[in-house]
Amino acid sequence: MKINRMSKERSFILGIALLVDTGFVTPAFADYSYLIDLNTHTAIKLGDLGGNNTVATALNDAAQVAGYSTTADGAKHAFITGPNGADVVDLGISGGIDSYAQGINKSGQIAGFTQTPEFNTRAFITGPNGVGTTYLSDLGGGNSTAYGINTEGQVVGESFTADGRLHAFITGSNGNGMTDLGTLEGSPSFSSSFATSINDNGQVAGFSDTSEPSGTHAFITGPNGAGMKDIGALGYNSYAYGINGSGQVVGYSPSVDSHAFITGANGIGITSIDTLEGSNSLAFGINDAGQVVGESWGSLSNTSHAFITGANGLGMVDLNSLVTLPDGLILTQAMAINNVGQVLAVASVVPEPETYAMLLAGLGLVGLVSYRRKIP
Repeated sequence: MKINRMSKERSFILGIALLVDTGFVTPAFADYSYLIDLNTHTAIKLGDLGGNNTVATALNDAAQVAGYSTTADGAKHAFITGPNGADVVDLGISGGIDSYAQGINKSGQIAGFTQTPEFNTRAFITGPNGVGTTYLSDLGGGNSTAYGINTEGQVVGESFTADGRLHAFITGSNGNGMTDLGTLEGSPSFSSSFATSINDNGQVAGFSDTSEPSGTHAFITGPNGAGMKDIGALGYNSYAYGINGSGQVVGYSPSVDSHAFITGANGIGITSIDTLEGSNSLAFGINDAGQVVGESWGSLSNTSHAFITGANGLGMVDLNSLVTLPDGLILTQAMAINNVGQVLAVASVVPEPETYAMLLAGLGLVGLVSYRRKIP
């Protein structure tokens, strides 16, 4: 993606948007993506497109999974599966060197983006079950990325405006049209915003620059993207990555430590979600019961563990305690959860503590906030 029109500060925010949120990043040491069924306590390893690397980013209530997978020639291609994660199917999207599926709705429509040889991005939507691709418009400045989609086919993401800013957008049904959502403070010349998820009411969650000393706050909108509202923060900043049908929003807010958060209905009230044995947590997804999934980690010598909570974000449990995996693997991140007890998670080969500490120190903040997000 071209970011030369942005300051280093804005470029860093864009980097966080692409690396966090969700499903956009290939987590450190990750080898496999799994569909975890909490009803049967089983783990289904997802297939690949010939390159032995699959990153799952989203699922619907039929457990159709969307994401991207490396092909035999090293390219990354968007995919969709059948129900219960069966059969990874290449979406076959043209016009780019790589493609990434980021969101899926109940009919199997996919939202995502392609990356061109010039490192530009183009958002797309598919028809039901991933059939047929339509490229979205942009906000006047070229480049667009799509991360979320609801039942009506309304798509959210971000795009450059004609004057070089990066703004969150929402489309109409089936990806038609594109509306600039602006920023939390009326789109001053320096501001950027990023939309990461949308529910069936058209409420959008994401994050935006502010003039506060902390700089970036999570937001929620009203139906159809109207009226962006600041969710607040637990610490210095806040980033929203998931929203459910009642408008409960999840994400994380860093201060001395980083804590996952959940809000009440319609984004009202921000509450910290606890951690496992470590001091940090990050939430990626939420279902309509308010069950939250994400990851929790501690010191540099500790590996992240995927977690799930009970209703309304209460009672964090290590996802590894609920399922049996092959020896040598650990669930490090839970990326999404549906309404029928199924979770997308990343299983990683755990490295030696010294190697893990060295790599985390090198990655710094970007490593600590690895989500979704997004271009690996």
